[in-house]
Amino acid sequence: MGNKFLIIDDSALMRRVISDIIKQNCEYEVLDLATNGLEGLDRLVARPGYYDLIILDINMPKMNGLEMLAMLQKNKMNETVVVVSTVAKEGAVETMKALEMGAVDFLTKPENFYEVKSDSFKEALVKLISTVTGKDFNKKNLVSTPDKAPAAGKPVVNSVRKVAAAGDFRKVNVPLASGNKIIALACSTGGPKSLQSVIPLIPANIDAPIVMVQHMPKGFTLSLANRLDGLSNVKVKEAEDGDVLEKGHVYIAPGGQHIKVQYINNRHVIKFHDAPAVEGLRPCANIMYESLCESMYDYVTCVVLTGMGADGTKGITAIKKSNKKMYVIGQDEESSVVYGMPRALYEAGLTDEVVPLDKIAERIIKNVGVH
Repeated sequence: MGNKFLIIDDSALMRRVISDIIKQNCEYEVLDLATNGLEGLDRLVARPGYYDLIILDINMPKMNGLEMLAMLQKNKMNETVVVVSTVAKEGAVETMKALEMGAVDFLTKPENFYEVKSDSFKEALVKLISTVTGKDFNKKNLVSTPDKAPAAGKPVVNSVRKVAAAGDFRKVNVPLASGNKIIALACSTGGPKSLQSVIPLIPANIDAPIVMVQHMPKGFTLSLANRLDGLSNVKVKEAEDGDVLEKGHVYIAPGGQHIKVQYINNRHVIKFHDAPAVEGLRPCANIMYESLCESMYDYVTCVVLTGMGADGTKGITAIKKSNKKMYVIGQDEESSVVYGMPRALYEAGLTDEVVPLDKIAERIIKNVGVH
């Protein structure tokens, strides 16, 4: 049985092209079309949780893509949405808003007929759909992968072992860390929206700086940092080479740039690490975590949120082997858009707590404390 798609786009050409690409590259159960956000919303209201994936344009008449996402958010309709739009470009405000309102990924739509019909757009769309659904759409016999983005009411089930549930704690009480502390956070697919349930709840007097890797292309992390800064008590910025780490500040790795934490001249600073992408990721959370092994921080609080793959597990394993004191918090499956990175961490036996998204900030504060 294949996936059920809903394509929402006011361009007849794009609806046909996307439909043809899907038909040629995967088995599908049903493929529905809508010409604007209002028509798409009507279909989703009539069949909540029915579609495995919604492909959404932004600029449309009657109701645009952002307005439709706002309605989904308002009515707590947890649909899996990817944006395919001409405005989904580097640093685009519209794309950042779409990600904040629940879209899990995006692709820039070509602006002319020749690019629309090109192999590059076809390959990019197939890769996007494969990543979000967790299925190989280059094969007729679809093979599920363990990182499938769960559709509403359809939780991912691990075929190897039972996955962690919220409240599955390896330690009953959250220890209060002592000494010089740092918080290191990693997230990917679904992260921009999820971070709004974490960072704004952290108090300005949190007793540690926060370094963070969110997998995003160059240009988008600045918009993310500015948005979070406006919502938060802590100061949030896109990290710059040489930034001195301060308590109550959040440093987000720039898209397309690895970061390390290094101890230079009696202070910890952000240093850019000029290395190729690691397993397609730049920035890579493993590089950030591994750099903390050589830091002078006495205690590391690691936090891993929603995301595809296993980035973060190798780096956190390195911290554990370094015998540095640490505490690891992972997001639970139910509240994750994609239960990949937190799952890998849990299955490696590294997670001290598995908690829902709305409890992450609380557990960070209890572990790190305030000053």
